[in-house]
Order: sequence, then structure tokens, then C-alpha cells
Amino acid sequence: MPNIHPTAIVDPAARLADDVSIGPFCCVGPEVELGPQVTLVSHAVVTGRTVVGEGTRIFPFASIGHAPQDLKYRGEPSRLVIGRNNTIREHVTMNPGTEGGGMVTEIGDNSLFMVGAHVAHDCKLGNNVILANSATLAGHVEVGDHAILGGVCAVHQFVRIGAHAMVGGMSGVESDIIPFGSVTGNRAHLSGLNIVGMKRRGFSREEIHAVRNAYRMLFEERVGTLAERLEQVAEQFRASPAVMAVVAFIRADSSRALCQPKPENGA
Repeated sequence: MPNIHPTAIVDPAARLADDVSIGPFCCVGPEVELGPQVTLVSHAVVTGRTVVGEGTRIFPFASIGHAPQDLKYRGEPSRLVIGRNNTIREHVTMNPGTEGGGMVTEIGDNSLFMVGAHVAHDCKLGNNVILANSATLAGHVEVGDHAILGGVCAVHQFVRIGAHAMVGGMSGVESDIIPFGSVTGNRAHLSGLNIVGMKRRGFSREEIHAVRNAYRMLFEERVGTLAERLEQVAEQFRASPAVMAVVAFIRADSSRALCQPKPENGA
């Protein structure tokens, strides 16, 4: 039997695993599904067509699954799917998808959403992602595995953030960030590579060296066009999975420009 505090309001139609824990003053809607060992600490609201995966913990005053903040939304039966073992801290907001974005917002596994973080409609997040306090994702944003977004950063709609990337606090991200990229600045620019993150994730010295060299060829040497440099990198580093992940990311279709280093003259 789920452990439900007497002050909580849980719709009888909600689907709850036997070992769910729902604390004081929580609200759970009729189309919600809470998986095994999910915990709502207190004062949390989970509503809409929302699935919360095993072991996820939701802290007070989080608002999960309410209608998207999109004026085009007309009540279509979109969903929010949250994976396993996530930590969703106080005042976090997550919205379901829209018809224009595939009808689903997807959160992977083992991620941390700190106080006040926001995940808008139709976002797609991988595993082991960290959104620090008040980090904000607009609609249709994609975030790769192990990416870290600093506090009070804001990400423009449709931006892609590659795996293992790092976004500095208070940065405004308007362009796609390559895997392993590190960005900083009021209007974020590519400031280097997340080498510390690569070491923590167990990348070999050879792989890190390859990514460093590929980065220099792509963004520092400035010989020829970016497209030409990309082909040279793809040929020279074809044996490096990490470099080829960067190449595939740049080649993929996107509605946003690619985040690049700030010009030397600061323009």
C-alpha cells in the first residue's frame, strides 16, 4: 500500500506503485503514474498526463505536469515523462509537450534539478544532467547526457546542448553547444572544453587529447570555412568516438547557429 499522508489529495484514478510515499499537502492528479519508490516530500503538485519513474524524489512546492506556457496550446493530450532516480528540488517546474513539438517532454534518469529550475514544453533531456538553481530551459531544448547548466542561466528555445557540455552561471544561451563544450558570458560564447568533466567521466588521456586537437582545428586555427575544417577533423580523427560525436552534432539539422568562441577583437 502506498504511504499517503492524510492531508494529501490524491485522485483515486492515479496509478501508484505499492511503495510510493506521498507527504503532507501534496496533490496528485487523475492521469498521473508514480513508479516504485517515488517520493513526494510535501506540498508538491503532480498533475496532467505525467509519468514519474522509479526512485525519483520531488521536493516541496515543485509544480510538475501543469499546462505548457505556450499560447498555442489548446489542451491537447500531451505528456510529461520523467525517468528514474531523479531529484527534483523545491519550486522546480516541468511542463508537458505540445502538438508542435511531438506531444511529449522527456526527462532521462539520474538527474538533479536544483531549486527553481524550469523545463519547458517539448524539451528532451538525457541522463545525469544537472540544472543548478533557477536554470531555465525554453521550449524544444535538447540537453545531452552529463551536461551541467549553471545557476540562473537561460537557454533559448530549440537550442541543443551536447553531452558533457558545461554552461556557466547567468549565461544566456542562444546557440547550439557542442558536446564537451564549455560556454560562459552574458551572451554565451564557447570558451573551451569541459576537460574536468571528461576526466571525471573516465575519458582516456588519448581521447581528451584528440578532442583538444579537434577543437583547435575547428575553432582556433580558422583556416578555410567551418564546413571545410569539419571535414578535415572528421577524416583525421575518425578513430575517436568523442571527436566523431562532435562532428555528428555539428552536422545534424538545427534551427539555431553554432556557439563559437568570441572573436579576438571582442566584436
